[in-house]
Amino acid sequence: MVPKNILAILAAAIAVQGSPMEKRAVVNHDSITPFPETVPNTATGNTYKKFEPYLHIAHGCQSYPAVAANGDVSGGLQDTGSATGGCRDQSKGQTYVRGGWHNGRYGIMYAWYMPKDMPNSGVSAGAHRHDWENVVIWVNNPANDNPTLLGGAASGHGGYKKTDNPQRDGDRPKVEYFTNFPTNHELQFTSTLGRDLPLIAWESLPEAARQGLESAEFGKATVPFKDSTFQGNLEKAAL
Repeated sequence: MVPKNILAILAAAIAVQGSPMEKRAVVNHDSITPFPETVPNTATGNTYKKFEPYLHIAHGCQSYPAVAANGDVSGGLQDTGSATGGCRDQSKGQTYVRGGWHNGRYGIMYAWYMPKDMPNSGVSAGAHRHDWENVVIWVNNPANDNPTLLGGAASGHGGYKKTDNPQRDGDRPKVEYFTNFPTNHELQFTSTLGRDLPLIAWESLPEAARQGLESAEFGKATVPFKDSTFQGNLEKAAL
């Protein structure tokens, strides 16, 4: 017979191992506080900041945080009514960033979450709860003293629009969230200067927040930088 104290220890160990993967609560989209700007204090973190995009919202929801520090995730908004109904708060913005190598180049993915995606107010065709969009900025090597931008790719409808010269303000790309009715929202590089949002790196998120994003179900939208999607998206965004 296994002593009771050994069984208790084993049960506790299993609980600790299992708990990070448990789904957290789904909460109101406007109840989550954005993380303050946090990136690694390394050359890679400096590169994240060097090429951090400005985001201009030409149409639709503002950017909102998708996950809380404890792993709770946004419930989004019903895709009815006004295209901007319930999602106009500019104080909630958050930019997520994750970097990785692909075919000898370093891709930096900057991603944004919107609570709903409606191409036009009062029109449900093409609309859905939750939206994730991202750009991938390609550089030669984030460890270099002065990394070189090689190009960029902007997401939309499952693919990417690519360029070797994205529009920038200094080193920082200018990105726009827009729609061409009747299609829903996507991103493009733009001449319009947008807003500077708090940047949070994947590796700087609390473990509970990373696991919250890994296990969350965002309907027709998918977290583009979680472990199961990140490398595939870098491949699709490759120049």
